[in-house]
Amino acid sequence: MFKLVRFLIKYRLQVILGPIFKLTEAVFELIVPLVMASIIDVGIKNGDEGFVYRQGALIIMLGVFGLAFALVCQYMASKASQGFGTELRREMFTHINKLSHNELDEFGTASLITRLTSDINQLQVAVAMLIRLVVRAPFLVIGSTIMSFMIDVKLSLIFLAAIPLIAVTLWLVTTKTIPFYKNIQKKLDKTALITRENLIGARAVRAFAKQGHEQERFEENADTINRTAIRAGKISALLTPITSVILNLAIVAIIWFGGFSVNVGDLTQGEIIALVNYMNQILLALIVTSNLVVIFTKSAACAARVNEVLETEPSVKENTTENIVTDENAYAIEFDKVFFSYHNNGEYALEDITFTARRGETIGIIGGTGSGKSILINLIPRFYDITGGTVKVNGQDVKDYPLEQLRNLIGIVPQKAALFSGTVRDNMKWGDKNCSDEEIWSALNIAQAEEFVSQMPDGLDSMILQEGKNLSGGQKQRLTIARAVCRKPEILILDDSASALDYATDAKLRSAIKENCKDMTVIIISQRANTVKAADKIIVMHDGAAVGMGTHKELLTSCAEYCEICLSQFSAEEIEKELQDEE
Repeated sequence: MFKLVRFLIKYRLQVILGPIFKLTEAVFELIVPLVMASIIDVGIKNGDEGFVYRQGALIIMLGVFGLAFALVCQYMASKASQGFGTELRREMFTHINKLSHNELDEFGTASLITRLTSDINQLQVAVAMLIRLVVRAPFLVIGSTIMSFMIDVKLSLIFLAAIPLIAVTLWLVTTKTIPFYKNIQKKLDKTALITRENLIGARAVRAFAKQGHEQERFEENADTINRTAIRAGKISALLTPITSVILNLAIVAIIWFGGFSVNVGDLTQGEIIALVNYMNQILLALIVTSNLVVIFTKSAACAARVNEVLETEPSVKENTTENIVTDENAYAIEFDKVFFSYHNNGEYALEDITFTARRGETIGIIGGTGSGKSILINLIPRFYDITGGTVKVNGQDVKDYPLEQLRNLIGIVPQKAALFSGTVRDNMKWGDKNCSDEEIWSALNIAQAEEFVSQMPDGLDSMILQEGKNLSGGQKQRLTIARAVCRKPEILILDDSASALDYATDAKLRSAIKENCKDMTVIIISQRANTVKAADKIIVMHDGAAVGMGTHKELLTSCAEYCEICLSQFSAEEIEKELQDEE
């Protein structure tokens, strides 16, 4: 948790003054037993009602001032803890956005959400308790012990015997419970994962009548959390009774031995009551401490998880130099003997990929599922760093570009259409925040989305629900294509982004892109041979390798894998006719 102290620097005034106010309130609390002793030994013993009333008023005044100081401390603790959480959450969210796809894949979406919400909430509680109680509790223990020594040294030895026993108890409970709380936080990640999967895939769950199965998954995970929490709770529950037994035995010892001292005149009755009150203050302080142990044990586990994210360096290191000058005469895209491994362990997802693409060319990439098509194009905007070889854009290595400059050159339409809650116009302006309505309509026309958008009740101002829930799959895909076109990129990448479109709409889309985006280098990934057959160059992927490269007709005669794909989608007569037409 010490690594996160830097997020409290902005609130150092509250962190310093809060405990001071709380300590002042504790001082008032330490004075109360002495006032009570004087009431018994002077007021009640001598029958002096005036003295009793004056001392009683003093106790009330001490209570009022103590409450005022406690409220000020509470305000400062709240301000510091909430500010700490805000700063940490902002820093963590910013850092997550700097991580490459590789790190995001390793952590997982559900885990990152839990760390960003639940874990930081627990740390906020810890900060509030740090300011309010961490200093107060030991101060009361030490202060009560000192005050007891001022009353009677011999009886104060009972305090010195009780405190180490309690400290050992706290240490044992802490060391035993920390592993349980770490496990609970991991299981909470799985809870978030199951919940997220069910909410996103609600239609699939219902379509396959898997509600019962998913309920069992959730309940199994919840039961595991429950059992772990109970085991941790059982250990933590021992803390209060053990400390209470030790302290109550200490109180019995004070009364027992104190009685002898009263009989011989070494102590007064009021002083015995004061000693008992100080022991009770220690008891209450240690009960608070036992709760703090649980809170900080949980927080330690959460802090480790948060620090794990913050200390994870992105594998993609950005070049922070100014925008670099590109070569207009160079290839728009150039792969030179590119290798890629997800974990740099010798298992390559891509092997020895070499190809070039000129400005204005259309490149088709085709291959079976898992052949490496998507990872190939993810290397161009540098979502991942290559393991070996070189990837160049406009003649410059992608590693030399500032990421913003590189990605501003590229418009990507991912496999899964991702839209955001807001209007159609808002989503289109993700591509270019300054684009006009005329440019948006032009992009919608190219993407074959103009017709259905114009039929919406409010046109460009029509609302899109979260993840485009109020649109069909094909509509979402066309809007994401339009959003990329709005950006006017030099390189347009369509990653199987027309899979939900019918053949006629797909053909119109490709024709419109070819006609209106002549200066763009277009990369089309698809499993449909019909979608890529008109491309200037087709790359055939198989098990991470480029097994064929050329035009449609060239590949029909030279690449067995491409022929196999075509035969699965066209009749033998159609393919034979195409070959005859070529001749």
